[in-house]
Amino acid sequence: MKLAPMFLLLTIVASLSHRASAQDEFPILEGPLMGQNPPGLKAEPFAPGIISKSGWELEGVFAPNMKEFYFTLDRGVYTTENKTGFRPTVIGFRLINNKWVKYTEFPRAGEVSFSPDGKRMHMAKKYKDRAGDNWSELTSLGVMFDRPEWGIMRLSASATGTYVFDNFKQMNTVRISTVKDGMRQEPVLLSSEINSGKKSAHPFIAPDESYLIWDSEREDGFGDSDLYISFKQPDGIWGPAINMGENVNSDKWDAYATVTSDGKYLLFNRAVDKANNNVDIYWVDAKIIDEIKNKNQ
Repeated sequence: MKLAPMFLLLTIVASLSHRASAQDEFPILEGPLMGQNPPGLKAEPFAPGIISKSGWELEGVFAPNMKEFYFTLDRGVYTTENKTGFRPTVIGFRLINNKWVKYTEFPRAGEVSFSPDGKRMHMAKKYKDRAGDNWSELTSLGVMFDRPEWGIMRLSASATGTYVFDNFKQMNTVRISTVKDGMRQEPVLLSSEINSGKKSAHPFIAPDESYLIWDSEREDGFGDSDLYISFKQPDGIWGPAINMGENVNSDKWDAYATVTSDGKYLLFNRAVDKANNNVDIYWVDAKIIDEIKNKNQ
């Protein structure tokens, strides 16, 4: 019986040590948007020196309640006898009492995205559902998506359950799967407007399916991969691929766009160096989407 107080003490010390370690790596931030001032109509780094540092930080996404933020970094160890190699790891924060606190860390099974209602966290061919304050075990989407010939990096869902997703094993093969009469439909390739150029990948579909954003290498681009947008036409057809312009794209790798659930901000990845060893999260006011639409009507 005398061991119980000592065990409790060790548990408390371990918990405090974990919190101190997390705080050393990520300082406590206060207020909305991870404590960051909103961006303007030209892309800028997200949380520079805090989230976007000199290493490999990418795939930033706010959960639909805007009270959780997730991003991916590399926890790999490349030297000494403890080397592990590449270890992409998702870091999750929660807004608690107006302060952003790191609450979870787990190996990346796919690029994180959310259903518009925030009840499901998609990770490529798999997902987790909300279970109170936590998440369920990682579950496969099933044989329709979990195929050996498909290397899904990112799957995005609309409010009606439409899925769009990529396939790194077959470049330029962004597919779409709708729901009809409550039944999931077999995925089909999107049109050549989307699937052309090189490396069409990381699609994001608006909750109302009014537009689709993805990245691709094309002749009209600024250098490496650029972000493109297509607006759904009145007849339900996806419109032409429109380069999102110099206020979003650069001469380096720009990819993996996501728009926050309130429709206010667009976050994406940008390589800072040509080798993509230093990748940061950038963001821009999502009003730029309306500007692009109005300009191209």
